[in-house]
Amino acid sequence: MAQQPRVAIVGRPNVGKSTLFNRLVGRRLALVDDTPGVTRDRREGPGKLFDLEFIVIDTAGFEDADAASLAGRMRAQTDYAVADAEVALLVYDARAGITPLDRHFADWLRKRGTPLVLVANKAEGRAGEAGIGEGYALGFGDPVAISAEHGEGLADLFEALLPHLEPAGPAVVAEADPDAPPAEPEDGPLKLAIVGRPNAGKSTLINTLIGEQRLVTGPEAGITRDSIAIPWEYRGKAVRLVDTAGLRKRAKVSDKLEKLAAADTKLAIDFAEVVVLLLDATLGLEAQDLRIADLVLSEGRALVIALNKWDVAEGQSALFQGVRKALDDGLSQIRGVPLVAISGATGKNLDLLLKAVTEARDRWTRRVSTSALNRWFEGAVDRNPPPAPGGVRIKLRYATQVAARPPTFLIFGNRTDLLPASYGRYLVNSLRDDLDFEGVPIRLNFRGGRNPFIPKD
Repeated sequence: MAQQPRVAIVGRPNVGKSTLFNRLVGRRLALVDDTPGVTRDRREGPGKLFDLEFIVIDTAGFEDADAASLAGRMRAQTDYAVADAEVALLVYDARAGITPLDRHFADWLRKRGTPLVLVANKAEGRAGEAGIGEGYALGFGDPVAISAEHGEGLADLFEALLPHLEPAGPAVVAEADPDAPPAEPEDGPLKLAIVGRPNAGKSTLINTLIGEQRLVTGPEAGITRDSIAIPWEYRGKAVRLVDTAGLRKRAKVSDKLEKLAAADTKLAIDFAEVVVLLLDATLGLEAQDLRIADLVLSEGRALVIALNKWDVAEGQSALFQGVRKALDDGLSQIRGVPLVAISGATGKNLDLLLKAVTEARDRWTRRVSTSALNRWFEGAVDRNPPPAPGGVRIKLRYATQVAARPPTFLIFGNRTDLLPASYGRYLVNSLRDDLDFEGVPIRLNFRGGRNPFIPKD
């Protein structure tokens, strides 16, 4: 399949680039707020405009700043996006008109040589009429007047993009061979989210994994604001890496934008299969780390914990053992969560981390045959029979796995509503130990009544 063309959306802060990105991809993928400079990393998604299909790239707002500053590092990401694109959309605010920064950005883009379409956003109503006319002064031809928020002017944008992009042709459907065996369903990419407190090194880790400066990094805490998904391949296996905003203690989160970023991180956890919780080895394990881990496990996701910045940590042996014990005590509901010491900056032990991730996913998606499950079930009940409240024994008859991702089991019996929670924990721990579900969340439910797999007399 031919690679799809790329369209970069560029412009100064707060002109509506992320709103246009969301409009073209058809979903609210990028955070949108009135605060200037919400977007810091470049975000990609599949875009469509009538019969034009392309990869659309949202970029940070252009600011004239020193290359070593945060704004300068953000501008470098915009430079990468423009250089890699077939066409760039230079967006300006029609209500504000052309500003000196718009002119500076236009001059900067002109030197890049990438074909450019000038877009006057927020052009709905009379308020934007004067600003549309001002766009001619930039020397990029007729401005395309749109309203990304309301979806106006998209037909004109389509006409402006048409010379630079090939329309998608009709889909060609291969005729099926009636004698061919049915195709096995393809396993999708491993969905891997990286989470943690601010400044734990999440973006640095992803940059090292993929071998390029794809995400903005630096000493400042909280650089990443919205979740950025990056397609990657590890040893022939497709991976969807997701960088997320740092999660601080809820009481410390008062800014509206930070609340949006935290909600976006929680959404990334919900859509992940495996979550790597990144700890800063120079700070050790804190209560907020345990809260994040508990959030991941309560969502039913496989969890791997990585001690980052291991190359600069002191007292490594004692530190590792201390964190291991604190995790076992603080996450008593699930034993054996993998813990790997790594350095995202140097690449130390990243193979061990990815091995732990793939093994966690395998356990998280695994199904146990009904016969093997009930052999375990009979042995577990024989070793520790259910209690007999009021002198009447609770009878547990049958177990079945009703789902994977996470592993979910259903046990049939009578008077199951009287089973104490401690007995349920015993069965879950026995499942982990005997059937190799160590380190992944397990959901166990009980149902009264007869065994539905035995026919009635």
